[in-house]
Amino acid sequence: MHTHDPLKENRTPRYGELNRADYAALGLMVGLEVHQQLKTTRKLFCRCPAGHRFNSHDAEILRHMRPTLSEMGEYDGTALMEFKTRKEIIYRIRRETVCTYEMDDAPPFEIDDDALDVALQISALLGLRLVDELHIARKQYLDGSIPAGFQRTGILGIDGAIPFKEGRVGVRQLSIEEDSCREVSDEGHTRIYRADRLGTPLIEVVTEPDMRTPQDGAAVAQLIRDLVRATGRVRTHAGGARQDVNVSVRGGVRNEIKGVDSYKLMPELIHNEALRQANLLHVRSLLQARGAIAPTAPGVEVTAQLRQTPCDFLREAIHGGAAVHAVALPGFEGLLSHPIQPGVTFLKEIADRVRVIACLDHRPNLICSEDSGPNISSGEWGRVRRALGAKRAEPILLVWGPERDCRTATQEVLNRAAEALIGVPSETRQAFADGTTGFERILPGPERMYPDTDLPPITITPARIARLKAGLPEPPWARRERLLSVGVGLDLAERLIRHAAYDLFWALYDERGEAISAQGLASLLLDRRCDNPAEISALSWWRAQLDALQAGRIIPEALWMKGEVSPEALDEAAARDLFEALLGSAPAPLNLEAEEAALMGALMNSPLRGRARGRLIRQWLRQALEAR
Repeated sequence: MHTHDPLKENRTPRYGELNRADYAALGLMVGLEVHQQLKTTRKLFCRCPAGHRFNSHDAEILRHMRPTLSEMGEYDGTALMEFKTRKEIIYRIRRETVCTYEMDDAPPFEIDDDALDVALQISALLGLRLVDELHIARKQYLDGSIPAGFQRTGILGIDGAIPFKEGRVGVRQLSIEEDSCREVSDEGHTRIYRADRLGTPLIEVVTEPDMRTPQDGAAVAQLIRDLVRATGRVRTHAGGARQDVNVSVRGGVRNEIKGVDSYKLMPELIHNEALRQANLLHVRSLLQARGAIAPTAPGVEVTAQLRQTPCDFLREAIHGGAAVHAVALPGFEGLLSHPIQPGVTFLKEIADRVRVIACLDHRPNLICSEDSGPNISSGEWGRVRRALGAKRAEPILLVWGPERDCRTATQEVLNRAAEALIGVPSETRQAFADGTTGFERILPGPERMYPDTDLPPITITPARIARLKAGLPEPPWARRERLLSVGVGLDLAERLIRHAAYDLFWALYDERGEAISAQGLASLLLDRRCDNPAEISALSWWRAQLDALQAGRIIPEALWMKGEVSPEALDEAAARDLFEALLGSAPAPLNLEAEEAALMGALMNSPLRGRARGRLIRQWLRQALEAR
């Protein structure tokens, strides 16, 4: 594959079209923030039970988030952005899973000791230098997902590394912290959270930006997941692990793709975010070549000019009481349609800001004079242009909704246009199912953490660290090498290192290594279908099955069948008699090939299933069909 320059073509290459050299030319850097819930009985800073999810609630609590001045007399940019949204934050709670601590009406309890032990073990697995004293800090959470407006967190280890391919990936730090609420909905000016996971013990593993391709980013995320799961002390349900993926390219800045929980989708998200930044830098260069400056002319209300518009959705909005505002973007001629991500133009960068900050989240939430989609007439655009005092070629954007939201929206249009002259704004991005990303909020700055005076430092003694290190599980890379050394193929080894049957494999292999191949045993354990999940780890059950297999009482196919009792094997004569009886009741043949497939399927779901070898049944069936 040749090296692509995505900026030479008026399109954005899709995932799979670029190779490692292409990403190197972009200067791609990827880092991870892996969040993993710990499996404990209690929450981190209170005595409520952890791990209890619910879909009903006993009460709702309403709050509003407001910015406050820092000790330095400054406002946080993210806090100001959230304040502009004028959101009502609603928390749905159940009495058995939430207490006054989570609602910020009581001080914290001492940290859960069990959670601290698990986090220290994982820190050791990552090769981190462990702290000898844990200090709890407050990290601002400004989207309302934590009622207090901050998360309690503490760094347990720094400067670690894990092996990856022929090298290593640096691990900057591991923190122990409390989880936030689950979002239920975010529509208009109302955001609803469910508070069941709030306060659940969580670790955050932060890597260095050492990955240079989208595939490497996903592979390292998977490696860290396998490593923490090896402890058996993390939650594995949907949402128990989430990754924030940090992406930058040469000339750009770090953008964070928030809450990615799909390893399959991660490479495409990284690819599209990298190309988005490269294209934003290209847009900047085009603006600079034109001598463009940040537009400052304020938006103007143009409801009267459009009251009789034939545009259905706009006319209905006006008749429903919506105002319509217009804003011009001189210098942006032709650039709003410039591709930024696959199937996404620069106009969506602006539409996302309007959706999130002005809370105009209907679709479409704006229209453009240069847009070829649903639109108003050229005569109406002329009236709008005159109201704005805009020049003929200048692109104009229309937004509609409540008057106050429209004013917010037009200002955000101007803000995003001004940022285009800078290049890539620092943002937290949403991950969409199609592999693209969208604006979520301004990326918080480093000033978001400060000491927590409610909790004293916790001494981490050498004796405690020694005790925890003595019980460390094998890391994934050691598991892989051990399996390969006894003859398990790489594909099966990759599956087995993260499977619940890993320890069972070694217990059985150490006992029966001469009677069954390592490859065969691994295949059995991985592919066995069972109704009882506990069966996969039942050493006595597997001993009995392997004894029966070696003695000829069952056949290998029986071990792949559901059920706790494997069917007893038939001797060849009994199997042949049953085969003849079943075949005699079959309908008349149609053609050899079609009937063979149909009859074989029926026979393998008959009383022969699991009691006679499939290859023997197929041999008999072909002989019978050819004899007809």
